[in-house]
Amino acid sequence: MNILGISCYYHDSAACLVKDGEVVAAVQEERFNRIKNSSDFPLNAINYCIQAGNISFNEIDYIGFYEKPYLKFSRVIIDHIKAFPYSYRNFLRTIPNWLQDRLSLPIYLKKELSYEGKVLFIKHHLAHAASSFLVSPFENAAILTVDGVGEMATLSCGIGSGNKIDIKKEIHYPDSLGLIYTAVTTYLGFAANSGEGKTMGLAGYGNPVYLDKFKEIVDIASDGSFRIDQSYFGFNKGKRMYSNKFVKTFGKPKSKNEEFNQRHYDIAASLQRLVEDTILAIAKNLYDETKVDKLCMAGGVSLNCVTNQRILEETPFKEIFIQPAAGDAGAALGVAMYIHNCMLDNPRSFVMNNAYMGPEYTEEQMKRSLLKAGLDFKRYENDELTKYIAAKIADNNTVGWFQGRLEFGPRALGNRSILGNPCNNEIKDVLNKKIKQREPFRPFAPVVHEDKANDYFEMYGNSPFMLLAPRVKEDMKSKVPAITHIDGTARVQTINRDSNPILWDLINEFGKITGVYLVINTSFNRQEPIVCSPDEAISCYNRTKMDYLVLGNFVVERGNEEAEK
Repeated sequence: MNILGISCYYHDSAACLVKDGEVVAAVQEERFNRIKNSSDFPLNAINYCIQAGNISFNEIDYIGFYEKPYLKFSRVIIDHIKAFPYSYRNFLRTIPNWLQDRLSLPIYLKKELSYEGKVLFIKHHLAHAASSFLVSPFENAAILTVDGVGEMATLSCGIGSGNKIDIKKEIHYPDSLGLIYTAVTTYLGFAANSGEGKTMGLAGYGNPVYLDKFKEIVDIASDGSFRIDQSYFGFNKGKRMYSNKFVKTFGKPKSKNEEFNQRHYDIAASLQRLVEDTILAIAKNLYDETKVDKLCMAGGVSLNCVTNQRILEETPFKEIFIQPAAGDAGAALGVAMYIHNCMLDNPRSFVMNNAYMGPEYTEEQMKRSLLKAGLDFKRYENDELTKYIAAKIADNNTVGWFQGRLEFGPRALGNRSILGNPCNNEIKDVLNKKIKQREPFRPFAPVVHEDKANDYFEMYGNSPFMLLAPRVKEDMKSKVPAITHIDGTARVQTINRDSNPILWDLINEFGKITGVYLVINTSFNRQEPIVCSPDEAISCYNRTKMDYLVLGNFVVERGNEEAEK
């Protein structure tokens, strides 16, 4: 049984192939077309999934789409009518896309893939819920989905049991925590649907002094349900998502060339606290109603690791599972698993233990790319490689690290990463300014041995997908300053040897040298999607000031004349 899941047309397009209940491949379209957060139909991602599954298009039994287009279209039309005449430009910009492909997906699939089989559509939040619960290790769990908006739902609560999912409650558009977060993200000068993580990072530098003003905008009930005063926003009324009333309340939006100041920090902190407090109240109420101490989360807001950490620390839930592509990309996984488990009534058999579901490359392919680029390189065996690179990291060198299969989701989790020394606080400026070319307030994440994570962080469970932000222990802050955010937390990734043997060994060797069993892990990119292929890794290395490039077992060192070709 081969099931292809698809998400596309808004942001984070992706495809996923489920073969006899097992996830064979899952990847975002942006990794191929190199357009960040691409909304394009994921033709490249689909082609990869089919190749990874070693099947042809006529062997696909079902294709699943991550929402119900006609239901969403009805909401869009009504929204345009309500906002007229302010929505006129948006109407002219978006409606042709609906008529061209979004309302005729089966016809489009026949045209692009020559596929004439069954196409199934499920609700957006159901796809999100399935993407987390059905691949979780839990037999029973409460389910919380929070995002911008699906068809109508912006937040949903439910319960999963076996291969069944029951959505119990929903909050509907335009009342949306996700859209508020995005609106304020754009107010702070970041891009919608990609800059929300920057707002979360900015929040660590501020204090929630504007929280009372935000609570005048969002009316929160005791169970966490909420209503939003729409006069502060204009989600479909023009070029920006916030209104003049919002500007009058909080001041002028950040201009492009303006430096961040305390007001910006405090607005971000206030927004972050509002979202945290609201979701915590909802989570506590969800526990009271389900009495299940395991929670599965999905939707774009579930990528907010600070909120996730507070849920784990401050609610009765003892365990949380969030799959790494919690945003719309993961809904491609969700719809495929929902068809297999729920609609076809097959028992669950797959648990998502790692995110390595994308393309991988042979040693010969990597060597060919290095030769084509004219780079000097040397090959090391695994044990030699990990010792050599660990020593270089300990000596404050930065390393582009390219191994195995590409990660699914927005985080680099050790296969397409840039690694650095967490003990050297100055490495942050090197990475931000010389390599990543990003804002100086952006924190760097640690990847740490699972069995040693409690030595450094106040852990409440493992964090394999970098979606929790525990506090760094007081006696460790001076030892690992480069991964300690200004608020004393760190966005932690935990690994064990089974999940990523070569990275585990590298950290182990680094620990033998320094006594610290973790390294900096940031995504292998520079103002672009995370690198997918060896050619892209080489291009990124050449455009930055990384000291070393590791492709599999090959090492490139700037100025290295001891070449092996």
